Amino acid sequence: MTFRQPYGVCAGVIPWNAPVLTTIMKVAPAVAAGNCIIIKTSEKAPLSPLVFAQCVKEAGFPPGVIQFINGHGHAGAALASHMDVRKISFTGSVRTGRIISEVNLPYTRLTN
Repeated sequence: MTFRQPYGVCAGVIPWNAPVLTTIMKVAPAVAAGNCIIIKTSEKAPLSPLVFAQCVKEAGFPPGVIQFINGHGHAGAALASHMDVRKISFTGSVRTGRIISEVNLPYTRLTN
């Protein structure tokens, strides 16, 4: 027997290069599967995902389904270590990926 249930709250950490494409690649599957998603933008390229956030608002998505946060590594660390975030999708450097996996060591919820 297979149950298809949403995870709930998912997180996506996107890199500085191709931020809009990476945002779409993380948001679309999460929302299509019935999840809410929080996107942590790169501190080097925060503006284009915020324009995407404005498009999400204008499209009429319910508040809180797709959220965006900005900040340096501490914002991503807080997101990665939060117990309500059930799934993390990360695209970026190996060094940052290792840090995220160390924060999530007891959990097997990291996807790339």
